[in-house]
Amino acid sequence: MTQRFEDKATTPLAPGQKIIATALIMMSTMTVVLDQTIANVALPHMQAALGATPDSISWVLTSYILATAIATPITGWLAGRVGRVRLYGIAVIGFTVSSALCGLAVSLPMMVAARVVQGFMGAFLIPLSQAFIYDMNPPSQQVRAITIWGMGVLVAPVAGPVLGGFLTDAFDWRWVFFINVPIGIVAALGIFAVMPNFTSVQRAFDHVGFVIIVLALCGLQLALDRGTQQDWLNSPEIIVEFGISAAAFWMFFFHLRRHPNPIIPVQLFHNRNFIGAMALALIVMPQVMAGAVLLPPLVQVLLGYPVFNAGLLMIPRGIAMVVGMIAGGRLMQRLDGRLVIALGMVMIIISLWMQTRFNLAMDDHLIIWSGAVQGLGVGLSLTTINYLAVATLPPALRTDGAAAYTLTRSIGSSIFIALMTSMLARNIQINHAEVGAAMRDASMPFLMSAMYGGSYAIGRLAAMANVEVTRQATMIAYIDDFWMMMWMVILAMPILLLIKPVRPPKGEPMEIVE
Repeated sequence: MTQRFEDKATTPLAPGQKIIATALIMMSTMTVVLDQTIANVALPHMQAALGATPDSISWVLTSYILATAIATPITGWLAGRVGRVRLYGIAVIGFTVSSALCGLAVSLPMMVAARVVQGFMGAFLIPLSQAFIYDMNPPSQQVRAITIWGMGVLVAPVAGPVLGGFLTDAFDWRWVFFINVPIGIVAALGIFAVMPNFTSVQRAFDHVGFVIIVLALCGLQLALDRGTQQDWLNSPEIIVEFGISAAAFWMFFFHLRRHPNPIIPVQLFHNRNFIGAMALALIVMPQVMAGAVLLPPLVQVLLGYPVFNAGLLMIPRGIAMVVGMIAGGRLMQRLDGRLVIALGMVMIIISLWMQTRFNLAMDDHLIIWSGAVQGLGVGLSLTTINYLAVATLPPALRTDGAAAYTLTRSIGSSIFIALMTSMLARNIQINHAEVGAAMRDASMPFLMSAMYGGSYAIGRLAAMANVEVTRQATMIAYIDDFWMMMWMVILAMPILLLIKPVRPPKGEPMEIVE
């Protein structure tokens, strides 16, 4: 049976109270999003300190991803059981304590266990914070509120590697986790003091659905995370993981149609705008993560920038993203939201085309400008997409909708990054063979002069030639990735036709233009 459960009567927030509540929500949410990328740069230091192997240290990241995947689908059900604000406060406390344990870890098992708790608790914070930010504000202020929330969610992954590198170099890798502790303490105390109570929906727990979705998500995330190490479908492990995931997703599809109260309410999928927002997020959100994953190695390894300078090159992209989100919120007040999304996607396409012009002789201008255009486009698009994901849902489904939307973005980013990194590694090998085969005596007459220097000179020249071939092959592989990303965004444009025209209200309920 499904029942309505209310914590207490919800009362309007005073302006000062709303500002404090928003700040506390943003503090806790940004720490969670930061932890998705901030730990990456500290992995080599963790490996030495914890006595781990290069293969086993990856479980520091994998355990966090798996725990997040398991916890996200039960956010709506658990919020109905304990109350949304109470669950949020408990999650902040759990995330803070587990962050401290990560920093204090003296062995790999202790670190992995703490990361599991950290990922599990952090999974509740992002969807709940999105629903809170929307519900705390009257209709006329909801776009601005979602814009502010989106800034934190989008900028944090970009800032994560830069901040992680600084903390690791200036202090110690443990401060990558310790930095969450003071923020979490302030956020936990403040949330219980100032947050209003919100209506929740209590329903029976769907045990079968939970087991099926956990198998589906864990199988998929394990395959994506370990695929590169295990050589993808050449590994029996990866084949089994993909098989379990595919079978579980197939069963979950039929389970949703037959169960009276499934773990993810089927009513969500009756909303065209919600489905459209999730489909667009699958393509647009990974652009944020791909930039954080692909660009730093490119500028460091191929172009020779130091780590700190490489981080500085990413700053214009983050600034443009913030500007784009602010502009997107303003444009939504005047234009159909679909036009704002389309404008942002066109800018992303232009930026990816600019990145296909990358070469080994370029200066930093092309990196900065392409990143700025991309950041502006991502900000414009995701402001509206984040808004659409919750705006047309009834309040009773808003937490479940935010959780499903968060899970979709996470899955999309994981698939996209795995695809891009796999393509990169494969194309480097192919390009290396093709470029190397084109190097002949006739095309490189300077090799003849080296013949007179003996075998030592020939060996040195051959080694230098191999290094240059590898650099050229790697740059071509990056360009191939940028081409593919560009075409994926182009092919996603028709999804906009699925969405009903929406204009944010100026004081009335959400307007959907039929």
